[in-house]
Amino acid sequence: MLRRDLQIRTQVQQFADAIIFGVSFWLSFVVRLNPFVNDWLNRWLGAGTLSPDSLDENKWLYFVIGLAAPLILESQNFYNRSPLAPRRTYLWPLIKGCFLVTIGLVVLAYLFHLVLPRGAAAIFGGISFIVVVAKEEIFRRALQSKLAQSQLKRRFILVGTEKEIRRIRSDLKERRDESVEVIGELNLVETPVERIVAMLHEHSVYGVILSAKHTNFEQIEYVLRACELEGVEVWLMADFFNTQISRTSLDELHGRPLMVFRTTPDESWQGAMKQLMDLSGAFFLLLLAALPMAVISLLIKFTSPGPVFFRQQRSGQNGKPFTLYKFRTMVTNAEQFRHELEAMNEMTGPVFKLTKDPRVTPMGKWLRKYSLDELPQLFNVLRGEMSLVGPRPLPVDEVKRFENLAHRRRLSVKPGLTCLWQISGRNQISDFKEWVRLDLEYIDNWSLWLDLKILLRTVPAVLAGTGAK
Repeated sequence: MLRRDLQIRTQVQQFADAIIFGVSFWLSFVVRLNPFVNDWLNRWLGAGTLSPDSLDENKWLYFVIGLAAPLILESQNFYNRSPLAPRRTYLWPLIKGCFLVTIGLVVLAYLFHLVLPRGAAAIFGGISFIVVVAKEEIFRRALQSKLAQSQLKRRFILVGTEKEIRRIRSDLKERRDESVEVIGELNLVETPVERIVAMLHEHSVYGVILSAKHTNFEQIEYVLRACELEGVEVWLMADFFNTQISRTSLDELHGRPLMVFRTTPDESWQGAMKQLMDLSGAFFLLLLAALPMAVISLLIKFTSPGPVFFRQQRSGQNGKPFTLYKFRTMVTNAEQFRHELEAMNEMTGPVFKLTKDPRVTPMGKWLRKYSLDELPQLFNVLRGEMSLVGPRPLPVDEVKRFENLAHRRRLSVKPGLTCLWQISGRNQISDFKEWVRLDLEYIDNWSLWLDLKILLRTVPAVLAGTGAK
C-alpha cells in the first residue's frame, strides 16, 4: 500500500474513532444512569446514586476524549497495519489503547476534581473497545466482499529485469498487499519494450510498476511516454530520475523510493469526498426517482415490445468493461440496423451519433429529450463503476477504434452521468476531438467545486431538454 493511501485511510479511521470514543463516553453515562445498573452498583460496590446532571457537567470531556483517543491508538501502532491483516495485529494495540484512554480519563477526573462516578470509566472502556472492534469487523467484511475487492484491487504490469520483477513480487507477497494485483510482466531484456502498449490495452491496467535499476533509460522513457499518453499511472522505483513531466510525486512502496507520474487528479480528501458524494447522491436520487422510474418502466413495457432496460458493455476506468444500464429507447433489434445508418453519422471519429435516429421509439424520444433514460445508471454509480460527474462512458467497440492513443486518457478516471460535454451543447458538438478536449479539460482541472458546478448546470440543461440526441 502506498504511503499516501495509508495516510488517507488512517485519517478517516482516526475521525471515525474520535466519534466512537465520544459516543462511548456518552453511552457509559446512559448505562450508569440506568436504574437497574445504578441500584446494582450501589448495593454491591457502594457506588452511590448518580445524578442525571452529572452528564451535562462533563460534556466538554467529549471533545477531549475525541481528540486524545486517536492519538493514543496511534502511539500503540493501531493504524500502522493492513486492513485485512490478522486480527491480532489490531486487537492487542486496541486493548492497550482503550486501557490507556480509560486510565487517562480517571487521572483527569482526579486532577480536576470531576464528578466521574465509579463504574462509569470501566463501562466507557468496555463500550469503546466493543464498538471499535465492531467497526473494524464491519470494515473488514466490507473489504472482503467481491464488490469491494473489484473496486479496491488495482491491476498492474511489472516492468524491469527478471531479477527486479522477482524482487517486487516477493515484496508484495511478503507484505500481503491486497491492493495490488499483478496481471502481467514485461522483461526489458527478453521482450521488446513496444509490447507495453498492447499489454495496456489487453489487460485494462490501473498502472505500471517500473524498476529502473540495470535497465536502459531509453526503454524507461518509452514506457513513461506510452503510459502518460494513455493516462496510466507509472510507479517508478528509482533513487532519482530527472524528468520534465508536469505532475510527479514522491512516495514509497514497502520502504523503497518511488516516483509517481500522474496525469489524473491526485488522491486526496477531495477524492474521498467525491466518492462519498457519489454514493450518497446516487442513493438519494434513487429514492426520489423510485416512483418515476416505476412509471417509466410500465410505459416502456406497454408502448413497445421488448425489455424495459437496455444493457451494453461500456469502457470504464482504465478501459475496464462494465455493464451499463439505461431505459430502452430503441426497438429491440436496433443494433442490426446500425450498419445501414453509418453513412448518416453526425459525429466524426469512432462515435456514432444521429439526431433523428429512426430506431428510437416515440416513448424513447421523450425519455432522451429529458435524459430520463439515464436514470438506471444511478445503480452503476452505487456499484462504483461510474461517478455522478465524469467523461461519458463509450461502448467497448468504439473505444477499440480510437485512432489517436491520446484519446484513451479520457479513460483514466471513472465515467460519469454528466460531464462538460453534456452541459456545453451536445447537439452543437460534432467533432469527437472537441468532445475529448472537454473531457481532458475536466480531468486536468478537476476539483470538487468543478463537480458541483457541473451538477448545478446539468439541472437546467436536463429540464430544458437541450442537446439531447
